[in-house]
Amino acid sequence: MKYLSFFLLIIITIVSCKNDSKVTDEISKIEMPVHIERFDKEFATATAADLKGLQANYPFMFSKSYPDAFWLDKIQDTIQQELSAAVLKTFSDTETIENEISYLFQHIKYYYPEFKAPRVVSTTSYVDYRNKVIVTDSIDIIALDTYLGPEHEFYLGVQEYIRSGFTKEQIVVDLANAYANYYILPTKNKTLLDEMISAGKRLYFKDVMIPFKTDAEKIEYTTAQLQWAETNEAYIWQYFVERELLFSTDSKLPSRFINAAPFSKFYLAEIDNESPGRIGEYIGWQIVKAYMEHNTEVSFKDMFNMSAEDIFNHSKFKPKK
Repeated sequence: MKYLSFFLLIIITIVSCKNDSKVTDEISKIEMPVHIERFDKEFATATAADLKGLQANYPFMFSKSYPDAFWLDKIQDTIQQELSAAVLKTFSDTETIENEISYLFQHIKYYYPEFKAPRVVSTTSYVDYRNKVIVTDSIDIIALDTYLGPEHEFYLGVQEYIRSGFTKEQIVVDLANAYANYYILPTKNKTLLDEMISAGKRLYFKDVMIPFKTDAEKIEYTTAQLQWAETNEAYIWQYFVERELLFSTDSKLPSRFINAAPFSKFYLAEIDNESPGRIGEYIGWQIVKAYMEHNTEVSFKDMFNMSAEDIFNHSKFKPKK
């Protein structure tokens, strides 16, 4: 029986690899070229004579609440000019980013055939890092001034755990996250487990849509932070279980373990000082991955509609030791 199970596992692995290879091949055949429309560059060099043409080409970038004089003044604004110059220096070439977005769109199109590639437009936003990317049915907007590198002088007042993601490599990850929020219906999260699984679903969406990115990039951890989470997975899980946090509705738990923060709050100095923030997201991700590994007949789109409790109960999740 032991040998039979072993050979069965080999057969399943071979079949799975063949299926994965077939899917990868089909995705690669999808035509999804991407060209980033550099509104940021056009706006930076625009004159009064150019303004009407810009407004016609990019009506969604100009609020009708403001007169033309407002936009002409903005072009000449010193801060705006500094932002434009920094963006042009960092993003003189966007070919690599366009290729990554193209790969993302190919994957979305494969799994969501109704998807139509949007216009992709770059802009500056006075470093509005809470809205780094905006995704709609027909237009994706990327604020390039939020991706100049974490040590850029524009970000000196921003906390390190926030600006660590201000890199050009993070653009496609942020877009994938925005599409995860677009395609995964929001749920009413009451417990910590609900919050963890919701985050896990978004991260699993990234697993499927941007497999060319590392796990650290998907969750926006450093390599060291991801290694810490993996090494301490069993302890984290034990902490949640022993303190009966999974099904707790304590409103303070998301800020301790889900929301962006410099570290997770176990209230144990030796752990808090070393842990990355959002550790609950990481554990939720592992639960969702365990569920999909043990329930191969369930599509990930169907999984997105399942309750956190159902996913957890059928995940057979066991933390790494």
